[in-house]
Amino acid sequence: MEYATNPLDGTPIAWRSAGASAGTSAGASTGADVPPVLLLHGTALSQAIWRGFGYVRELGATRPVITLDLRGHGRSGKPRHRSGYAMDLFVADIAAVLDAAGVRQADLVGYSLGGRTGFSFADAHPERVRRFVSVAGAPGNRPGAFDRVFFPQCIRALEGGGMPGFLAEWEADTQHPLDPATRAAFAANDAEALAAYMREAEADEGVPAERLAALALPLLLLVGVADAERLAAAEYVRGLVPSAELLVVDGAGHGDILRTPEAHAAISTFLS
Repeated sequence: MEYATNPLDGTPIAWRSAGASAGTSAGASTGADVPPVLLLHGTALSQAIWRGFGYVRELGATRPVITLDLRGHGRSGKPRHRSGYAMDLFVADIAAVLDAAGVRQADLVGYSLGGRTGFSFADAHPERVRRFVSVAGAPGNRPGAFDRVFFPQCIRALEGGGMPGFLAEWEADTQHPLDPATRAAFAANDAEALAAYMREAEADEGVPAERLAALALPLLLLVGVADAERLAAAEYVRGLVPSAELLVVDGAGHGDILRTPEAHAAISTFLS
């Protein structure tokens, strides 16, 4: 595990390289035909999901792969105040990791929060993104977004009962136990930091429509048919960026789309 430092607030960001030519500058900073892939995880998760779901192995067979823990997650710094989760700080985190890795340009794959962050990074640094895959992502949030992804009043549950309270209320809302992997991933979070991030993210209006329409890079919008809110967001982006590809995966929801064979195949094909 390596660390990059955000130059705006000093937050350390944990990252790792793997795959073909990992650990060398060749192919990452010399303008090779195939740049590294940077994988951005979702809320309350970490870079470990990309190994667990097989993406590091699959994509890394032919190219470098970079994973990182977004601020407030995994082994990265965890500010406990809302201002520590402004989107410009997330964008600066990604730039700091690419700089530390010696990478001028990368392909981005972002899931959920990673997709939202990816839209903002592509808007701020278009020269550093060759291709972008948004998986169940949106260019901004609407109030109540986390209540719709998890359960009503989920942020209050975090603030009042910590991660144990959050997990208990989530299971009560779904009326069935969480799978062990999901429970372990969420239980590893700092509840105060996660709540601060969620509060700030609720107010993030994201990339304005006119700037989304100006995106001039290959874009794949990947979403599950059962993920109504993110499907609407993908259709909104598709309307602004007619060149974008939209793939709706039958039978998939927000939480399981990365596990589907369709997502694996679509991401590999699009990036190649």
